[in-house]
Parts: sequence; structure tokens; C-alpha cells
Amino acid sequence: MLKGIHILLTYMCNYECDHCFLYCSPNSKGTFTLAQIKEVLDEAIKIKTVDSIYFEGGEPFLYYPIMVEGLKLAKELGFKTGLVSNSYWATSVEDAKIWLKPLAEIGISDLSISNDAFHYGDEELNLSKRAEKAAKNLNLPLSSICIEEPTVEFEKDHKKGEPVIGGGAMFRGRAVETLIEGLPRRSWEKMSRCPYEDLEGLGRVHVDSYGNVHICQGLSIGNMWQTPLSELIKNYDAKTHPICGPLMNGGPAQLVKKYKVEHEDNYVDECHLCYLARSKLLDKFPQYLAPKQVYGLEYHISST
Repeated sequence: MLKGIHILLTYMCNYECDHCFLYCSPNSKGTFTLAQIKEVLDEAIKIKTVDSIYFEGGEPFLYYPIMVEGLKLAKELGFKTGLVSNSYWATSVEDAKIWLKPLAEIGISDLSISNDAFHYGDEELNLSKRAEKAAKNLNLPLSSICIEEPTVEFEKDHKKGEPVIGGGAMFRGRAVETLIEGLPRRSWEKMSRCPYEDLEGLGRVHVDSYGNVHICQGLSIGNMWQTPLSELIKNYDAKTHPICGPLMNGGPAQLVKKYKVEHEDNYVDECHLCYLARSKLLDKFPQYLAPKQVYGLEYHISST
């Protein structure tokens, strides 16, 4: 049952983090217009089960007026609202309060701030700390997202003393290029399930300005500018979806078997294998594996 819609307001970001699973950067294309946001909200009402709307990116504060108006419209329609930001705007606590005051007046349900070494390696320059102080001063509901460099750990309870990769990074997008070196790997044949996404129940989806409705970054159920979101959700069948079907039936290992995808013997985890397998199927399933820029490739479709 779909409960949340996460609007990827823009793929553009003032940072270019190693762990970014959307390949966001200052040069990334694709930003929502207000009219498109209104269309998403209209469709959310038709779906009936949706109760929350989040604004993410990229960095949504880069398009601040549209972000604020979108949050206001969602709140007025009765949705719980949330926002994810890297807090680049928190140049001081006083300044951060000015940025956040309109959000407090709207009454958003959650402000999630990125607070980790990928964004702020120097504690003295940690803008997220200033943002957190300002948010608490305004009584904004606050949460923190902390993703660190992958580390290899050995947990006592883990079977046979196998290494566990800590840090919280997902091995999708740019992380596959930048973070996997030196990490332990497992046999591809053991990667027989998707451990992270609800491929069948669709608890939440991410929607970008190109219309792609993501279950997982770069894995779409269709395009809402071509087929209304409410219809996509109503007609979605994970078992018959060309990518989700194999993933449900046997994980990334089944995906490479079904489509005879060339692969290596070992991968860091299921995401690593799944992402690389999907990147080799882009031309075969362009409507379900999009946009290409999430796979580190250029994407030329206009968002207007």
C-alpha cells in the first residue's frame, strides 16, 4: 500500500558526494516546475492511501521558492510533509533560522539534515550543526542522516564470522565507482533476494521531473507524464514487471540469469550486483530503467 511520495525536486546539488546513489552534482539536469508538483499532488489524492509528501534532491533548497510553495500546497491538502537537505544554507544559526522560518510556519512534519563526513569533514565547518540549532530553536521536527565511509566489521552474532560492511552507504550510483575498492565480496550466486526495497507493496515511491516513478533509484514502474501516477500504482504488478519479477523470484542473481547478463564472480552486496546488471539492461528496458543519469550517463529529455 503506497503511503508516501518523495518528490525529487531537482537532481542538481551543490555537492558531488562519493556515496550519492543518484549521481547528483552541480551539473545535473532535471527540476520540477510548480505545475508538475501540483499534478503529483492531484494524483496523490486520487490514490487515497498516500499520507505523506517529501521533498528531496539533489538539494531542494537550491529551488527554495518552489520548494516552499510545494510544501505549503501539500500541507493545505492534508498531507504530512517532510524535507531532506544538506544544509549548505546554514552559514550561521541566525541565517539558518531565516531559511527555516517559513517551514516552521507551514508546519512540516520532518526536516532531515545530512550530517556526515561526506558533506562535512571538518567539524568546525559543519553547517548541519548550525541548521540543527536553528531548527530546534524554531521547534521544527528534526532528524539526522549520517552516512560514513564503508568500514569492514566482524560482529560476534554474524554467521561464521563473515565480514559486515558498516557505514550505511548504498552501493548504487556513484558509490559503485568510488567506494567499493578494498571491500570484501561475496559470490553472486548467494545474492538471491532484494534486502532493502518493498518491490511488491510499494510503501513509497520517488518521482522525478522527467516523470519517472522510482521504486529504487533508477528502477521505475513507468512514467507519470505518459500514464497518470494513480493508474501506474493501480495497475502495477511486481510479478510481471520485467525487472522486479526476477528480483522477487531470486534477487539480483536471478536477474542476471534471466537476461544472461555478463557478470563477475563476486560483488560487495546485492545492490552492487543489481545496479551493475541494470546498467547493462538500460537499452533493453528504457522505460523501466531511467533516467540514464542515475547510471552515470547523460539524459537529454527535457523536464518541461
